[in-house]
Amino acid sequence: MQGFDPKWRDFPDYIFGITQEIWEGRGLATLTQYYAPDIVVRMPGGISFGNQGVIAATMATLSEFPDRRLLGEDVIWSGSPEDGMLSSHRILSTATHTGDGAFGPATGKALRYRVIADCHAKDNAIDDEWLIRDNGAISRQMGSTPRDFAHAQIVREGGPETCTRPFTPAIDRPGPYTGRGNSNEWGARLAETVTRIMNADVAAIAQVYDRAANLFYPGGVESCSHDGAERFWMGLRAAFPSAEFVIHHVIGRDDPMMPPRAALRWSLTGTHDGWGAFGPPTGAHVHVMAATHAEFGPWGGTDGRHGWGIRRDYTLFDETAIWKQILLHTGDA
Repeated sequence: MQGFDPKWRDFPDYIFGITQEIWEGRGLATLTQYYAPDIVVRMPGGISFGNQGVIAATMATLSEFPDRRLLGEDVIWSGSPEDGMLSSHRILSTATHTGDGAFGPATGKALRYRVIADCHAKDNAIDDEWLIRDNGAISRQMGSTPRDFAHAQIVREGGPETCTRPFTPAIDRPGPYTGRGNSNEWGARLAETVTRIMNADVAAIAQVYDRAANLFYPGGVESCSHDGAERFWMGLRAAFPSAEFVIHHVIGRDDPMMPPRAALRWSLTGTHDGWGAFGPPTGAHVHVMAATHAEFGPWGGTDGRHGWGIRRDYTLFDETAIWKQILLHTGDA
C-alpha cells in the first residue's frame, strides 16, 4: 500500500475503514484528508466538485438520517497503489428518517437500501467518484413512489426552471482516473452477458444465470432465478429500446475465500420510446447511470453445461433520477 497510511493492510481495508470512520465514527473532518480538494463526484442526480461539497452533503445526510450505517458488503477493485486503484464498493445501508432534509419532512421510517460507489484512490486520497444510491428503495419505504418523489424533488428545488439537472454525459467533467478496469476473465464474462441482454439476446439469461440465482435490483427488489432476471432486464431495455448501451468500466477478481466476481459500470443514453418499467413512452431523452456486481459459481444455464454461472446479481440505478428526466420533458413536474 505504497503512499497509503500503514494502518490499512490492503485496499478493501482502506475503503471499508475510511467509510466507517467518516460516517459512523463522525470523522467528517477527515474528508479533507481522504478526499482530494478538487474531487469530481458524479451521481445520477447531478455532479459536484471538491471535498467541501462532499463534507456539506455528508453533514446534511447525517442530519436527516443520524443513525445511518454503511455496511460494506464487498470491494471489487483493480489497479495498484503506485498507479492508483479503483474500488467498486457495494454498501448495504440502514437508517431512520428522523430529520427534515432532501427527502422531505421527517417520517420516522426505518430504511434499508444499497449503494454502489466507484472510487479512484492514490496516495491515501480519493480523487474521482461515481456514486449510485437506490433512491427508488428509499422512496418506496417512505410510502411514496420514485415518480412522485421526483416530482416532489422538482418542486422543492424551485420548479422545472431552477431545479438541479440529473447527470448526463453533457455535464461530465474529466477527473484524474482514465482507466477501464482490468482484463480478468470474470469481468469479461459479466460484460459479455450484459451486452448480450442489451442487444436483445434475452436467451443469455437462461444460458448464463444459475437457476437458483439471487437477484438484487433497484427499488429494493429481491428476486431469484431466470424469470426474475428476465423480468428486470426486459422491463429496463423495453423502456429504452433505441438507447445506446455503453460499458465504461470492467473489473474481475478471483480472491481467496471469495467466489469469482466482477463489477461493471455502464449506461443507457437515449429516448424513452418504449413501454417498459417507466410507463408509456414519452420521448424524453434519458441517461441511466448504472452498475452491476456479480458473483459466479459452478452451475449455469438450464442444463449446467457451461460449468459456471451467475449466482448473485446486484444491479443498481436511481429510478428517481430517471423519472426526473422524464417529468422535466413532459412538463408534468
